[in-house]
Amino acid sequence: MSPSDLTRLAELTEAEVNRQYATMASERGKVALGISTADIGGGFSLVMRNDPTGGGWNKTLGIGFAEPVTKKLIGEVLDFHREHGSPSAQLQIAPELLPPDWDDIRDAYGLTPGGHMMKFACAVEDFKPSTTDLRVGLVEPQDIDKWATLLSVIFGMPEHFDSMVSGSARRSDFRPFAAWDGDEMVAGGSLFIHGEVASLNTGATKESHRNRGIQSAILTARAQAAAEAGCRWLVTETGKPGEGESNPSYNNMLRSGFTLLYPRQSWIWKPKGTVAA
Repeated sequence: MSPSDLTRLAELTEAEVNRQYATMASERGKVALGISTADIGGGFSLVMRNDPTGGGWNKTLGIGFAEPVTKKLIGEVLDFHREHGSPSAQLQIAPELLPPDWDDIRDAYGLTPGGHMMKFACAVEDFKPSTTDLRVGLVEPQDIDKWATLLSVIFGMPEHFDSMVSGSARRSDFRPFAAWDGDEMVAGGSLFIHGEVASLNTGATKESHRNRGIQSAILTARAQAAAEAGCRWLVTETGKPGEGESNPSYNNMLRSGFTLLYPRQSWIWKPKGTVAA
């Protein structure tokens, strides 16, 4: 598969994961979080007016494939975020899709550089399995709410995020996985099946059980499930390590056989920094 084709699969799969999380939230959760969504330019835009992370859930992903990234398209995206009350927004565009006049476009709308997300991919047959001394496996339906609450607590998210995670986990294209220390659930991760691609996302471990190879083992369980579902590619993402710092998720991915596709810059918009399209 060409690098451009792999970029398309990775970006559009991530956009679909976010779409499902947003749309599967309970109605109470949607109201409490102020969720609005839209399909714009072949991508997916999500507004969360009451985002407790300060803007991280207000984002647009997957643009640049169905149509080129232009000043007009960026204006349409930002109009949606403005009209639906985004406190700020992250435009996450694969670097190869940024047009030659990108600096002029971002200056026109007051977009500023944000952090980098590191995009990874791995052919299913190239994945390197790992083990842990804890039990790892698929979460049974009766334990999905417990699993969702665990992940929300580890990530520091409020209660309404539980419904986003638990709602998606009950879909046939999602698979929730966890690790148990005896009867205690101590870590989790989600698998999303999207045609020939599987997204490994939402992995987290309780602080008391870190550095025991648990997330690598959960990666392994998800990779095996993806292979059984007929997927050819695994994709995932994590934050870029800071200068002189180490990101355990980043290291786990490299050890598991993932290849870094590219670092993707986030472009930050704030309402006061915009002009008309």
